Amino acid sequence: MMMKVDYSKSRRKQFGNHHYKKNASSFSLSSSSFSAMVAEAPETHEVVDLSAMSLDTLPISSNLNLALIHVLDISNNNLQVIPESLAARLLNLVVLDAHSNQLKTLPNSIGCLSKLKTLNVSGNHLESLPKTIENCRALEDLNANFNQLTTLPDTIGFELVNIKKLSVNSNKIIFLPSSTSHLTNLRHLDLRLNRLRSLPDDLENLINLEVLNVSQNFQYLDHLPYSIGLLISLVELDISYNKITALPDSIGCLKRLQKLSVEGNPLVVPPPEVVEKGVQAIREYMSEKMTGGHEKSPKKRSWIGKLKKYGTFNGIRMAPETEREGYLMPNYRTIDGLASPRYMGMFSPRRLFSPRNHFTR
Repeated sequence: MMMKVDYSKSRRKQFGNHHYKKNASSFSLSSSSFSAMVAEAPETHEVVDLSAMSLDTLPISSNLNLALIHVLDISNNNLQVIPESLAARLLNLVVLDAHSNQLKTLPNSIGCLSKLKTLNVSGNHLESLPKTIENCRALEDLNANFNQLTTLPDTIGFELVNIKKLSVNSNKIIFLPSSTSHLTNLRHLDLRLNRLRSLPDDLENLINLEVLNVSQNFQYLDHLPYSIGLLISLVELDISYNKITALPDSIGCLKRLQKLSVEGNPLVVPPPEVVEKGVQAIREYMSEKMTGGHEKSPKKRSWIGKLKKYGTFNGIRMAPETEREGYLMPNYRTIDGLASPRYMGMFSPRRLFSPRNHFTR
């Protein structure tokens, strides 16, 4: 049973009388106050809620056992940093909610959080994510919306293999690292309101992706890769308000697609009269276009072969899941030396307790 320590108004008021200091505009939580808050909670399945307390800092006592905390909510405060020493000692943390603060960076010691499944850092001023975040291999839900990100860590797809939902909308992302196409467990990808020029060409490994939103990249995004037709689980696709003039023929192979938003694009293919009829009409039109003219294009011929192989082309029955995985799963881990992505940043398991420059690459 998970016990929650929620410092509601009445409880926070009590702590206010004894523990935190008030100035003209904000509160600052002292080390003793934080220690007291955690100490009086049960020593199992700790949930600590420090949200909306106008906190400027989180000074932590060195003798406090932060390993008791499983869920930490520090959202809606005025925090500019999360102390390295704090993250390094939250060894059993499963959920960290730090949205709506003033964070410009995340601590490199976030890589210590090997059990972290949910991370919400939306609504801050982050320009990048630390490379050490790739050590959070249990991570399933990453929300970094409304920041200043221009890219994601290069090898994110090789390491964060359990991610199911990746939300990075309202940033300044120009491109996705090619490793993104190896996020085989990804189900929801939100990339709207960025500056995307393109998507990775090899999307076929995203076999579980159900929702893809690349809307409102405006003048930056002017085409989609042909491999989008290999997203065999895709249910929703939003490409609205971009500069796309033609959909790839492979759209006709998305058998499970139920919702397709294309408004706000200067679309010529398919023509407006087809678009008006809805997603089924678009799929049929693109499928007919593909079967009618693929012999004229070597590139298209190559993709037709892949579409047939993956069982998405021209009504061919998809292979059983176990068989499908045999040729869809990436083989990047066959290069298993010390220079492979698997071992990047893993030479010293205790590195996160070393001086800060050990985290900087």
